[in-house]
Amino acid sequence: MAHAYIVDAVRTPTGRRKGSLAHMHGADLGAHVIKALLERNAIPADDYDDVMFGCVDAIGPLAGNIGRTCWLTAGGPLSVPGVTVDRQCGSSQQAVHFAAQAIMAGVNDVVIAGGVQTMTQIPIGSAMLAAKPLGFSDPFSGSTGWTERFGDEPVSQFYGAEKMVKKWNLNRREMEEFALESHRRGIQAIKEGRFDREIVPVGDFAMDETTRETSLEKMAELDVLAEGGTLTAAVASQTCDGASAVLVVSEAALKRYNLTPRARIVHMEVMGDDPIYMLTAPIPATERAMQRSGMSLDQIDLVEINEAFAPVPLSWLKETGYPHEKTNVNGGAIALGHPLGATGTKLMTTLLHELERTGGRYGLQTMCEGGGVANVTIIERL
Repeated sequence: MAHAYIVDAVRTPTGRRKGSLAHMHGADLGAHVIKALLERNAIPADDYDDVMFGCVDAIGPLAGNIGRTCWLTAGGPLSVPGVTVDRQCGSSQQAVHFAAQAIMAGVNDVVIAGGVQTMTQIPIGSAMLAAKPLGFSDPFSGSTGWTERFGDEPVSQFYGAEKMVKKWNLNRREMEEFALESHRRGIQAIKEGRFDREIVPVGDFAMDETTRETSLEKMAELDVLAEGGTLTAAVASQTCDGASAVLVVSEAALKRYNLTPRARIVHMEVMGDDPIYMLTAPIPATERAMQRSGMSLDQIDLVEINEAFAPVPLSWLKETGYPHEKTNVNGGAIALGHPLGATGTKLMTTLLHELERTGGRYGLQTMCEGGGVANVTIIERL
């Protein structure tokens, strides 16, 4: 079977909401990581087969096929196409899957898979807000088929996260302790320079600006996000701005351009679960990935699971029994931000660099996604 290889992976520093990247156009932000891949790898620009970019709420400056726009803004040849992928929060992770599938099928040899999100300019849910003047209050209103199947329960990540709190018997203190540890790990990673190799500075902006020096006492003072709930902003991912990209190639491309592979994509999985719970799919998707790959979690050296809300990784850890000590070792989205469409390749970039830093062999990445879906990717450091 043909293999797909990762030869490079980069990301911008994560800009907090209204922070250092707040006024940067999405096309320029995405172009920034594409330019880095073009400059760092000796592949003629005309030889790139496709550019697959994840993005959510692709309206305004993110509209018009932002994947293609980022490539053209980066100065890439007109002959190279581009496409925008929307699998919600897993959009750029799915872009990697599509890129690898095209390469393994023998259709492509060189593909850039990445993502971009400017959440300061285009907040989460902006596409739905834009549809309200047209008479649409949410994506499901007016669908008799949806109501017949799922009833009238809210379809919301906040509602789903609160349901997870109850199902897995979590409490506010437990979630706040997890969030505090995410910040501690993120701050330590920055101090030790663990992100230096993976970040492509944007001007003078060279490091994530989302971590916080906080405490359990400060977190306990925050109001809950919904009446009767337990979630607060402290245990949720941060809205932010950023872009990331991974260069995926075939074995033929490795030889043709004398490239050194850094990782092999071992297995790709995508699976659905209850859309009302919405955020639980990483659990069954991981289980199926283990079954289909013939691997066990004991073989996995590091895991990156997106911290959309603390209940997501906490429930995953409880169900899988995987050690927290090897999960999100440099902090997660609670501390480092979740730039939606860019998060998939952002996490993959960090996972690859951390495997290289620690000498680990296998890494697993997963994340919850709108609609009750989750991607799982297993990579092998080479």
